[in-house]
Amino acid sequence: MNQLDALKQFTTVVADTGDFKQLAQYQPQDATTNPSLILKAVQKPEYAPLLADTVARWRRHGLEEAMDRLLVRFGCEILSIIPGRVSTEVDARLSFDTGASVARAERLIRLYQAEGVDTGRVLIKVAATWEGIEAARRLERRGIHTNLTLLFSFCQAVACGQAGVRLISPFVGRIYDWYKRQAGSAWDEAAMAGAGDPGVQSVRAIYNHYKRHGIATEVMGASFRNVGQILALAGCDLLTIAPELLAQLAASDAPVARALDPEAARALDLPAVRYDEAGFRHALNQDAMATEKLAEGIRAFAADAVKLEQLMQAA
Repeated sequence: MNQLDALKQFTTVVADTGDFKQLAQYQPQDATTNPSLILKAVQKPEYAPLLADTVARWRRHGLEEAMDRLLVRFGCEILSIIPGRVSTEVDARLSFDTGASVARAERLIRLYQAEGVDTGRVLIKVAATWEGIEAARRLERRGIHTNLTLLFSFCQAVACGQAGVRLISPFVGRIYDWYKRQAGSAWDEAAMAGAGDPGVQSVRAIYNHYKRHGIATEVMGASFRNVGQILALAGCDLLTIAPELLAQLAASDAPVARALDPEAARALDLPAVRYDEAGFRHALNQDAMATEKLAEGIRAFAADAVKLEQLMQAA
């Protein structure tokens, strides 16, 4: 049994890509997309006809409409290959606008419904700002399930659990990147690998808190830099993994041991934690890494959304 198949015994494996032509070989349960992944995909020659067709059909309805149609087109293609769910992201430029995020999410869901998709198979991705979490709370109450992304801190995870969101995506690799850069020449790669990785530790703390306190929100580790980070989180509810790392797992037959266990987590002595808006904003502000990476992530996704719009205008 290769490592990918072994991992699937403990964890739901999710493909982190917009390149749906790569999916079948890894047989993931779910798939996640974001503006950066869609931008990367549409620049490949094999997706040029899909982009051109979508733009030709919907350009006259406005760029925003054409963009959402493109995202849903990719989502539908992905859903034709995988058995589970696809995550489709609300424009990152709406990350601080609760009402606009809700409206955009509802439109994406309507577009999926128009394509005959069971919307139980769609997760709407929203940035885990306070406004995004509030948008997710409202969406979940309306039966639209959400995936809270750009999540770097424990306080974001706690607030998402309080809001009843379906799933969160803590970003392992970007946390690792920040601490490595901060340490500079003092960084000890061996000590900070596997269970010692700060990104891995962050996800473990969130997972243990959720399981200990009976919080139903699913934890999906994301943004991996190496296979070691993935294996150190074997047993997490879900892990979303880029095709390059899926290939590395599939090519290895080294043993895989369960690292996270719900029964063990339920036995831990962990205090209950809650945040109101002021407490959340203060806790996030006190976490320099999370504050910087959240802002950086929103800027990057927003920039890639602009690049995607420019490609569509030129198509």
